[in-house]
Amino acid sequence: MEKAATNYKKVSLGNVDEVTRVTLHDDLALTGSEISINVLPAGISVPFVHAHRENEEVYLILSGRGQFYLDGEELAVTAGDVVRVDPAARRCMRADADSALRFVCIQARAGSLNRFTQDDGIPAEGKPSWM
Repeated sequence: MEKAATNYKKVSLGNVDEVTRVTLHDDLALTGSEISINVLPAGISVPFVHAHRENEEVYLILSGRGQFYLDGEELAVTAGDVVRVDPAARRCMRADADSALRFVCIQARAGSLNRFTQDDGIPAEGKPSWM
């Protein structure tokens, strides 16, 4: 019998190469962030410029090439780039004409993180089979 999971949630996206956009807020019952996996096909742009009221965004570029429009400037991005965008920044993005742009976007309320990785972790009981 499988133990009911109360402190975690796992979902499978299947073949992420076939995902064009998926948001994980509802599927993972997220309470402090929003995560989306996205693909802009070659030559396609987000059709609007926008800003946010509270949320900063972090974009992890997984593959492809494109441009960000950020507060009137255009910034080239490519696989391996990571871009943090302040809530107030006006933004838009597009994929290069010859390259789809695959990225993960993480949104969280700006200024809400009280502790970082090592300062937030605490020792806990338990031991996985590989230890």
